[in-house]
Amino acid sequence: MKRILIIEDDINIAELERDYLQLNGYQAEIVQDGEAGLRMALTGQHDVIVIDLMLPGKDGLEIIKEVRKKYEIPLIVVSAKSEDIDKIRGLECGADDYLTKPFSPAELAARVKSHIKRYERLKGNDPASEVINCKGLEINTASHKVWVNGKEVQMTSTEYELLVFMASNPNVVFTKEHLFDAVWGAEYYGDSATVPVHIQKIRKKIEKDPANPELIETLWGTGYRFNG
Repeated sequence: MKRILIIEDDINIAELERDYLQLNGYQAEIVQDGEAGLRMALTGQHDVIVIDLMLPGKDGLEIIKEVRKKYEIPLIVVSAKSEDIDKIRGLECGADDYLTKPFSPAELAARVKSHIKRYERLKGNDPASEVINCKGLEINTASHKVWVNGKEVQMTSTEYELLVFMASNPNVVFTKEHLFDAVWGAEYYGDSATVPVHIQKIRKKIEKDPANPELIETLWGTGYRFNG
């Protein structure tokens, strides 16, 4: 049974999340304090972490940064902060997804399911593994490692899968919706900032000049293209 850690100080929301996740076949536990939540998150015993941003002791952004230093597991923010800047900060810190309160517990369960499937697919054995080379970028899909000009770069699982999908389909234009289907899963469409923020993070890691990208091109009003 997959284990979900809920770091949320509002007990009513936390219990709603826990109860609904349990009804969907997950084992879920609640931590209401940021410090205790970080300690629990760093045990490596959970498959997904659902985290609020405003917590006593240590805020959610700090927790996300610390967890990302050790683990690639899916991190889903559930927060009352609905401004685009807050969503961007959460995603840039390493969160895979951002859900704004109030939310549907069914949507949370769908997102948890989607991220677990994506993470397991990424970590599974891929019989079609290969090495992708393009303009100094090297992706080894067997070892799930990425190098830029011979130097290894660290990526979250979501960044990696998005990059591999686009690099495996060079010179094809993908809309944001298409990328959601391919990487996050067709069960839901996330926040409109999710894809652009992840593209921006990838560019910072693989592009010579992220402000003028050569590899991942934006076609305004259409989508994105990996120039192979």
